[in-house]
Amino acid sequence: MTDTKIISNKYTMPILSVKAKTIVTVVSVALAILLPQLVHMIGISLGSGSALGEIILPMHLPVILAGLVAGPYVGLITGFLAPIISFGITGMPGMVILPFITIELAVYGFLAGVMSNVKINVMSKVLIAQIVGRVVRALAILAAVYIMGNNAVKVSIIWTSIKTGFVGIILQWALIPVVVMIVRKVIDNERSAN
Repeated sequence: MTDTKIISNKYTMPILSVKAKTIVTVVSVALAILLPQLVHMIGISLGSGSALGEIILPMHLPVILAGLVAGPYVGLITGFLAPIISFGITGMPGMVILPFITIELAVYGFLAGVMSNVKINVMSKVLIAQIVGRVVRALAILAAVYIMGNNAVKVSIIWTSIKTGFVGIILQWALIPVVVMIVRKVIDNERSAN
């Protein structure tokens, strides 16, 4: 028996144990560090350098998934830690943009987690998290430039990153609902077996 219900494609996720949430956090942070490195290596081999990472947005996938699968605190922690640990290990994302990506990903993960048990379809949950995360990131950039006088970051990055990352946004729309459905089925099957 499971704690979840399905209303067409409107999934709610079962409540996970602290141990399961810890595992999801560790795996999600690791994936959010490893996937960008893999994408960057592919980009270098194709001659596009790090641009492929900016197009595909590989760090976003595990963060949003962590929130949807394990709740707001796991999403928040994953979104906050992944870019900071990645910077410490790989130097990416760059120092200038690191605070803004950290804010954006933390919002993605937290909001996806808040909506994990809201009975709307997964695509809507992803879209809401993406929009709010991008708006908060844009506000942080505007505050850094116009209130704090930060000259290292340019306001134009707000629109450039949306335009450049549009393929990644669409990939998130395509992949995340499928992965959430698979994870949900695995959890349901595991609980049914016990």
